[in-house]
Amino acid sequence: MKRKILSLGFIMLLSPLTLLSQEKAWTLEESIAHALQNNIRIKQQEIMTEYQVAALEQSKLNLLPTLNGSASHNYAFGRALDETTYEFTDNQTVQSNNFYAGSNLTLFRGLINYNTIQKNKYQVLASEQDLERFRDDISLSVALAYLQILLNQELVTATEAQVELTAQQIERTQKLVDAGSLARGNLLDIEAQAAREELQLVNRQTQVTLALLTLAQMLELPNAEGFAVAKPVITIDDASVNGDPANIYAVAEKMRPEILSAEYQLKSAEYDLAIAKGGRSPRLTLGASMSTGYSDQRLKPVTFDAYPFGEQINDNLSYGLGFSLNIPIFNGWMVNTGIKNSQLGIENSKYVLENTKKDLYKSIQQAYTDASGALKKFNASQKAVAAMEEAFRYAEQKLDQGMVTAVEYNQSKTNLLNAQSEMAQAKYEFVFKTKVLDFYRGIPLTLEQITILAR
Repeated sequence: MKRKILSLGFIMLLSPLTLLSQEKAWTLEESIAHALQNNIRIKQQEIMTEYQVAALEQSKLNLLPTLNGSASHNYAFGRALDETTYEFTDNQTVQSNNFYAGSNLTLFRGLINYNTIQKNKYQVLASEQDLERFRDDISLSVALAYLQILLNQELVTATEAQVELTAQQIERTQKLVDAGSLARGNLLDIEAQAAREELQLVNRQTQVTLALLTLAQMLELPNAEGFAVAKPVITIDDASVNGDPANIYAVAEKMRPEILSAEYQLKSAEYDLAIAKGGRSPRLTLGASMSTGYSDQRLKPVTFDAYPFGEQINDNLSYGLGFSLNIPIFNGWMVNTGIKNSQLGIENSKYVLENTKKDLYKSIQQAYTDASGALKKFNASQKAVAAMEEAFRYAEQKLDQGMVTAVEYNQSKTNLLNAQSEMAQAKYEFVFKTKVLDFYRGIPLTLEQITILAR
C-alpha cells in the first residue's frame, strides 16, 4: 500500500513537469535546430552523401592490386587424366586437389583511376553542398511558418480588441436605447456587428491553430498538443533595406551552397571527360600467380612409394609473373562516343551553373523588392492606423451622441481593423524578407529580439 502511495505521488509530481514540457514555447532557433535534426528529406540527403563518400573510398581502393584464390577437389572415373602427372589412368578412380592464387596490378590505364578519384571527390563536395541547400530551405520554411504564427496571433489580438470594444458599445447603446435616446435599430446593428466579429475571431483563432500544426509537422513532432512559440520583441523604427541586390549577390555567390554545388558538378564533369579520354590509352597490367595440386594416384619418383599430401603440395608448387598490354584499336566507336558525351556533359554543367547563378540573383532581387515594398506598405499602414484610430474615436463619440448610425460606426471600426491587419502583414513580410536577405549574406536566422532601424 505504501509503495502504491509513493508511486501515485511520483506520478503526480511528474505530471506538472510533463505539462510544462508540452507547453514549452519554442524559439525560432530551437525550431530550426529541431527541424534540421529530424527532417526526413535531410536524412535522405545525408544518405546520398554517404553513398558518394563510399564511391570515393572505393575509387581509391581500386589502386590496390587484386588477389583471388581458388581450391577444388575432383573425382575422375574410368580413363581419367591425372593432372599432376598428365598421364591417363584406366578403370581407376582418381581423387585430386588443385589450389590457385593470382594477383593483378594495373600499372597504367591512361590515368583513369586517378581521374576517377578526382571526379568522385568533387561529387562528394557537391553532395555536401546539396545537403547544406536542403538545410537552408528547411530553415527558411520554418522561419516563414514561425512568422505566420506570429502574424495570425497578432491578428487574433487585434480582433479580440475589436470584440471587446463592440461589447462595451453594446452595453452603452443598450442604456441609451433604454433611456429613449437612440432607436433600437442602432442596438440591433451593433449586435449584428458583434456576431460578425466573433465569427471572424473564431476563424482567425482557427488559422493560428492550423499554423501551429503546420510548424509542428515541419518539426516532425508527434502532435501539436500544447505546442507554442515564443513571441520575440519586434521593433521597426525608420527602417530601410540594407544594401542593394548587386552587393548582396556578390557576397552570396561566393558562399551559397547551390552555387558551390554547381561549380563542383562542373569540375566533376571535366574529370569525367579526362576519364573518357583515358579509354584511348593502352592498359599495362602486372600479373602474378601461384598454383599446386595433389593426386592420390601419384607415386614418388624412383622409389614409387606413396606420395603424401603435404609433400605433393610442396613439390607441385609453380609460380608465374607476367605483363599484359592491352591496346584499344577499334571497339565500335565506344571511346569516341564516351568522349563526346562527356563534352556535352561539361556544356550542360556550365549551363546549370549559369542558370543557378541567375536564379539566385533573381531570388535576391525579388526578396529585395518585396522587402522594399513591404516597408513602404508598413509605413503607409502606420499612418493609416493612426488616422483610422482617430476617426474611430470620433465615430464612437458621435454614436454616443446619436450623430451617426450604428452602420457608420461599424464601418469605421472595420476600417480600423483592416488597417491594423495590413500593418501587421506588412511588418512580418518585411521582417521575413529582411531575414532572407541577411541569410543570403551568411547571417544565421534569429528572432530573439528584432530592432530594425535606419542603417
